[in-house]
Amino acid sequence: MFEEYFVKPATTDRFRGSWIGAEIESYLEWLVREGYADKTIWRRVPIGYAFGEFAWVQGARTVADLPEHVEAFVADRVASHLARFGSDRSMVKEVRGPVEQMLSVVLPGFEGSGRRHQRVPFVDVLPGFFDYLSSERGLRASSLFQYRHHLSRFEAHLSRIGVTSLGELSPTLLSAYMVERSATGLSKSTVRSTAGVLRVFLRYAHREGVIGTDLSGTVGWPQFYRLSNIPRSVSWEGVNRTLAAVDRRSPVGRRDYAILLLLATYGLRGREIVALTLDDFDWKRERLAIPERKAGHSTAFPLSPIVGDAVVDYLQHGRPDTSDRHVFFRAAAPQRPISSAAVSALASRYLRAAGVSVPRPGSHTFRHSAVQRLVDADMDLKTIGDFIGHRSARSTEVYAKVAIEALREVALGDGEEVLS
Repeated sequence: MFEEYFVKPATTDRFRGSWIGAEIESYLEWLVREGYADKTIWRRVPIGYAFGEFAWVQGARTVADLPEHVEAFVADRVASHLARFGSDRSMVKEVRGPVEQMLSVVLPGFEGSGRRHQRVPFVDVLPGFFDYLSSERGLRASSLFQYRHHLSRFEAHLSRIGVTSLGELSPTLLSAYMVERSATGLSKSTVRSTAGVLRVFLRYAHREGVIGTDLSGTVGWPQFYRLSNIPRSVSWEGVNRTLAAVDRRSPVGRRDYAILLLLATYGLRGREIVALTLDDFDWKRERLAIPERKAGHSTAFPLSPIVGDAVVDYLQHGRPDTSDRHVFFRAAAPQRPISSAAVSALASRYLRAAGVSVPRPGSHTFRHSAVQRLVDADMDLKTIGDFIGHRSARSTEVYAKVAIEALREVALGDGEEVLS
């Protein structure tokens, strides 16, 4: 495969003649498979070759010996660059990245020094807690992530104040922590989530005998009244302005336009967008299936022609050639399905580009806008809840606050007809 990307025979002979020539070629095949651009391949493969030659001189004789020479190679290349150009800015990343990426391809289990998976908090004292959450409580991966998020901050707080054992916890200490969290400007819902996570954690710690007293009841949380907020929707005119801001001439634009249409038309959640597969589109019957909603049930929608055309445009002229059945993919290598965070980020980006002002813009903005349109069309809340996948009708009640015309009639008249 070297000849497909490197023109000079001397270059391909040099790569193939390396003592890790097979590994370098495997790395090249992986880069191609993951959709990396040619210019990226031209830059990274030679670095992999240079690293192999450097490691050989330093005494490496097997592929398993390579990781111990990474730091020395990076230091050598950075020093050489500094001597020639007088700057080493970004060079460490430019050298280390390709080397560690190649090692992750050819050495199973190799983990580089870059971004790591989030450490599991309190794993040393309560190693079974997250297994308990997933197996006994049946929590989803997204919920487990939230537990790690909140408990990591609690663990860091305890370390900062010098608490080395959960046995030192007390109602006073827990109250002080909750006060600190409340004072940092977090929303009431976030502080309440922190309290809920701590209560579950403390009950489990007591059950396992790590703490002698069940302290879960001493964790206070802010009052959070149902229906106290107004959904952060934008007008349908704002939705259309946002859609018009998408440049659909590029693969990224085609993908983003299709995603925004799905959000606005069906009120889908970001995670429902990323879970869509080619099998969920029934083109013959013009139906769209959403098989795994938050409430655990499925929904089937009539497939809007506008949405269908946008998805087809992306599938034909934007989606990478892959055997993966997911619909939407990252635009940059490595080739992976898009994440829910990316869906929310792109929605926020286009809202701002269109000059549409809304608190905390994101994918849920379009979901709220879809519901607002249904409310304006005088659909009952039960039907709306079924449409957007609410488990309980109580979750839809907040949208009664945005039934503007009905509320206006109440304000201007006696309201008897509206309330009857």
